Amino acid sequence: MNGFIWLGTWLPVLRLSKMAHVLPRIMVLALCGWGVQSVQAGATVDPFLAGSIPTGPAVTTHPVASTLQPVRTTGSAPVGELPEYSLLSEVVKVAPGEEDSASSAIDLATWAQKGKRGWSCGGFKVTPYGAFWADMIYETRDTVPGHFTLFVPSSDVHSSNSNAFYVDMRRSRFGFNLAGPRIGAFSRAKSQGRVEIDFIGDFITANQPKARLRHAYWEVGDEDFRLLVGQTWDIISPLNPGVLNFSVGWMGGNIGFRRAQFRAERYLHPADDVTVTLQGSLNEVITTDFTSDQNIQREVNGWPTAEGRTAIAWNNTLGGGQPAEIGISGHIGETGFDFLETGPPPLNLPPEHNARFRTWSFNVDMRYPIGDRFGLQGEFFTGANLATFLGGVGQGVCACTREPIRSMGGWFDLWYDWTSRLHSHVGYGVDDPNNNDSLLGRSYNQFIFANITLDVTDKLLTGFEVTSWKTLYHEERVGLIPDDQLSPSAPGKSIVLQWMVKYGF
Repeated sequence: MNGFIWLGTWLPVLRLSKMAHVLPRIMVLALCGWGVQSVQAGATVDPFLAGSIPTGPAVTTHPVASTLQPVRTTGSAPVGELPEYSLLSEVVKVAPGEEDSASSAIDLATWAQKGKRGWSCGGFKVTPYGAFWADMIYETRDTVPGHFTLFVPSSDVHSSNSNAFYVDMRRSRFGFNLAGPRIGAFSRAKSQGRVEIDFIGDFITANQPKARLRHAYWEVGDEDFRLLVGQTWDIISPLNPGVLNFSVGWMGGNIGFRRAQFRAERYLHPADDVTVTLQGSLNEVITTDFTSDQNIQREVNGWPTAEGRTAIAWNNTLGGGQPAEIGISGHIGETGFDFLETGPPPLNLPPEHNARFRTWSFNVDMRYPIGDRFGLQGEFFTGANLATFLGGVGQGVCACTREPIRSMGGWFDLWYDWTSRLHSHVGYGVDDPNNNDSLLGRSYNQFIFANITLDVTDKLLTGFEVTSWKTLYHEERVGLIPDDQLSPSAPGKSIVLQWMVKYGF
């Protein structure tokens, strides 16, 4: 009830004041009324996706080794994710990619002391942030799911042989950073939390979307370690290409998403300009195969998915002192199903309960600035049963053979800063499942992109992108089943034109 009292008190002010300045304060005061002072783990990095326009989670930096710890970055100008606040420094570098917002992230206590934004509430300093994000998209052939692209349906599917036009605001996102007290049990290390939502949830019509949780976590750390609990980005394959498309190359060579986890990180400093990062996490098991098949039930496993990464970062003299980094990562886990009915022809496998399938990956990531304006970054992956990580073109297990589908792929991105406000990215990505592991489905997916983005102001960002998508299909059951039961096998191709505008606060 106290939250509603606060809202009622401030509604008259809202009518008389500028919305952009008053609304965040009302939201914070309402939270205070409900007891933000009791916020725990889950209230506070961004890959299913930075300081400019195209970007993923930001590059955090150590005080002792400037910008040496990328968390999830995307080149020079940011594209998809909102900038990430780091416990480890007061400097955050963002760049283009997915799936963080328009404003730079700075130490919350500093913001509050300067009176710019951030309010004390129950022992926490609360800083709201967000972005109003609009996209206008034209596709020469409708893609899946439509308002962003994961793959192109086969041209044999006549319902998808038309072009498509979208105007979309669902990428808009809003959240709170909560700077908490220092924790005595961890040598008085800083603590913080984050909550962030967007509007890519389920919807009946496109103008009635539901909110979707992106981040909800609490963490404690300093320049030597970090402990985190909650939902945020995967550890594996932490970079994002500098695309404007919301999907940041998922199912096209860029793997990794967000999930609930317990994470530990250790930072070693063998030299003043070198940082070695060791990361590990135990993660919630997410199963994305057969979500609409009533004859196959997904099961909860008895052990978590484990992820790990080792990386080395150094001050790159060739890149004008900007950090370069290379890392290796991987995961291992298991997905489970109950096959309630006889499988599809021609194998017609019998029903099976408690079927278990290993999921694993081995990955390499690299980011290397060359000069003050130019640089390159990319990732490589190989593994099996990768649907939950948006690999294998979204296919983890074949229903016909009941075998995990192996896949290999990656992406690269070249960026160039024409000026301090004008940026470009060009790149390529590919996801190539092993056709021997399935009898039908998507066998290859690639995208080629080029874009240009402009920082109109520090808060107002706009950009235009052209992307060519091609998805190949295979059907190995020809002659083994009736022709009218065969799945589509013709390739799907589409050119996607996208213009976006983002206003962050």
